[in-house]
Amino acid sequence: MKSLLNFTKKTAAVLLGLACLSQAVHADTLADIKARKKILVALDLGAPPFGSTDANMQPQGSDVDTARALAKDLGVELEIVPVTSPNRIPFLMTKKADVVISSFSITPERMKVIDYSKAYGALDFVVAAPKASSIKSLNDLVGKRVAVVRGNIQDLRLTPIAPKGTIIVRYDDDATASTAILSGQVDAVCTPSILVAAIAKQNPSKELVSKFSISAAAYAVGLRKNDEALKAWVNDWVLANRKNGRLGQIYQKWVGSAMPDLTQFD
Repeated sequence: MKSLLNFTKKTAAVLLGLACLSQAVHADTLADIKARKKILVALDLGAPPFGSTDANMQPQGSDVDTARALAKDLGVELEIVPVTSPNRIPFLMTKKADVVISSFSITPERMKVIDYSKAYGALDFVVAAPKASSIKSLNDLVGKRVAVVRGNIQDLRLTPIAPKGTIIVRYDDDATASTAILSGQVDAVCTPSILVAAIAKQNPSKELVSKFSISAAAYAVGLRKNDEALKAWVNDWVLANRKNGRLGQIYQKWVGSAMPDLTQFD
């Protein structure tokens, strides 16, 4: 009986594994989107100029415009699924969203779990602090409290190179990290340079400035692994709209500078 029970358990485990494998192999989110006539896009609305809300609480930003353009060309309705940086991957993996369009930087760690399209933008990550601050380089971070978004690329890039004695303070999203530097809870913040510009514009009295750069990174549309049909469509769309200048126009409108050369990330 025990032998039979063990055999049954092993057989069930094998069948479950084969079922999961079959499901992964036959994943076709593109077909699901077209049948539903709607694409569910995970997007952080607390990270201007990529995503935010206007005075009427309507979504706006470069990622919002990108998602709208993609949905329009796909011929489906857009539904924005609000997320924060830490839950972008969980929402994608649990199928609460079909894709992630949320200044989603490409990292080796994330690529172990999910897939990416070709890059549609790039970020320069910097350490920012009040203009009067003496912080000028990594060595000046010793003994200082530096805000990052937990598990996000600024955390992954800064933490390994920060000198011993740096106090990394992790927050759940860009909005709370920004609040921390503006309220004086931390001495500096590590974030994309364009976010620094947006924060400084909204809070001129704080005189927040970029002190030094630590890394450049491309961002792309996040997809589940094995969604080959959707990945192929999104890649074609990204490359076509990079070439015709449409994505560059969106970037210029919201970031205020020319789109970086993205071929270096292909």
